[in-house]
Amino acid sequence: MSEAVVIATRAREASNPLATTSSQQRDHALLTMGYALVHRQDEILAANQADLAAARERNTAAPLLDRLELTPARIKAMSESLKSLSLLPDPIGEVVSGSRLANGIWIEQVRVPLGVVAMIYEARPNVTADAAGLAVKTGNAIILRGGSMAHASNMAMTAVLASAAEGAGLPKNVIQSVESTSHEVAEELMGLHGMIDVLIPRGSARLIRSVVENAKVPVIETGVGNCHIYVHAAADAEMARRIVINAKCQRPGVCNSAESLLVDSSIHERVLPPILRALEDEGVTVMGDSKTRALGAIMRIKPATDEDWGTEYLDLTMSCKVVSGLDEAIGHINTYGTKHSEAIITEDYSAARRFLDEVDAAAVYVNASTRFTDGGQFGLGAEIGISTQKLHARGPMGLTALTTTKFKAMGSGQIRE
Repeated sequence: MSEAVVIATRAREASNPLATTSSQQRDHALLTMGYALVHRQDEILAANQADLAAARERNTAAPLLDRLELTPARIKAMSESLKSLSLLPDPIGEVVSGSRLANGIWIEQVRVPLGVVAMIYEARPNVTADAAGLAVKTGNAIILRGGSMAHASNMAMTAVLASAAEGAGLPKNVIQSVESTSHEVAEELMGLHGMIDVLIPRGSARLIRSVVENAKVPVIETGVGNCHIYVHAAADAEMARRIVINAKCQRPGVCNSAESLLVDSSIHERVLPPILRALEDEGVTVMGDSKTRALGAIMRIKPATDEDWGTEYLDLTMSCKVVSGLDEAIGHINTYGTKHSEAIITEDYSAARRFLDEVDAAAVYVNASTRFTDGGQFGLGAEIGISTQKLHARGPMGLTALTTTKFKAMGSGQIRE
């Protein structure tokens, strides 16, 4: 059998006994996994240094290197995230609804694990720990297939986490990584209908599109983040400047960073120049429309094309467009956005309500940075991804996104006439 089939078979075999473990058993495993990451961090960091060296030889862009790099502080954060998961309420066994039928049968809708979850992802080795932790908490076996750039880091981390989970009493093969980085193995994984219950892609638009188009197993589509900040006519100028800089510059290589700035034409001559200068001070290149460029506020500005309005840069680049008002802003966002995270800066309540109601996105903000679209920030614990689709899960996916439900019916001899 191929590697993909072998791993999926092991995961399926592990999923049934895992689903019957208690909350206490799974929480103990999470604590053990968290401690193991720190205790064995030297081997993880050594593997990560090898990945970083290879990435630098390929002249990988700085934001991608930042996503790839592990440090003792980042490993500690992953460890604490696993430990914090152990403190969250267990969704497994939760009674979603219950009622007694007229014939006397009692029916409960109860949360249960999905079974076998597979993830195909790129560049960020912290996803390995987050995904493994969420899977263990929710009683799912997980198959991880990371990108080639972080291969050594992912394999080292998987070895640590799998060993800790098994040592804490969970079934063997609850956490596995695919060793091969070939596209053929990834494609085979996508085709294992009946062995894998759900597949979650996380990474570039190209990766996500490939999985959505080729998978034969159910897919939860996680989001490319072409996120917008719209500075409305009634915006506080200083608030707008602070939010734009945070949303674009705090960590530009992640999906919830802002990629496009829209400014109302009634205030752009006053409000936009300070924002542009602040972006330039942070090293941001602005792709501006003609009205933005006419301000002459910064040196690092280039003409925007239609392609720029739909681009997720994941870098210190941002498009900027002056719009005629709220209608054009909402229309632009719904045309070019990726249904991830969108924000308006305004002191006008009615404009804020319209923006919240009419913008089609998983997370919509008033007077706050898009950087908050995150499972931890939303109080969900670690997240397995941010879904931009509308079925099963939307937005940051925490524990309940990795569950389904079953109906349990208890009778006393009833038969259907």
